[in-house]
Amino acid sequence: MKDIIFDDFQNNVDQSLIRHRSLLDIITKLQESESRINRAIAKSVTNCGCISINAKKQELPSKDSDLNIDNLSQCLQTHLEGKLCENCRDIIEGEIGTNLFYLTSLCNTLELNLYDILLKEYDKINTLGKFNLR
Repeated sequence: MKDIIFDDFQNNVDQSLIRHRSLLDIITKLQESESRINRAIAKSVTNCGCISINAKKQELPSKDSDLNIDNLSQCLQTHLEGKLCENCRDIIEGEIGTNLFYLTSLCNTLELNLYDILLKEYDKINTLGKFNLR
């Protein structure tokens, strides 16, 4: 069922993309949409204030501690405080949706299947688990 949704989405994107069919248009629109996501998050901090960023150096426990790959993520922080308000959440979701549209357009232009790419990445994460450090 999920592959049908992905394929249907990919087909609808292909039919909806009219003006920006050039590969150059698509990759620049994709980059622009990524910037708009970043800007929307920044505005959630600076204009709305529903979230804040308290960034500092990531501190790892001393060598004497029992730190290992299984509990490493518990030591690292996101630096994010607060929760997105409904307005900021809607804006960021919209920007991410636009980004998915242009990512899918890129897949269509290069004759790639988005669902197949997702499955390959999913399998890689499941196979490598925590050793898939990114």
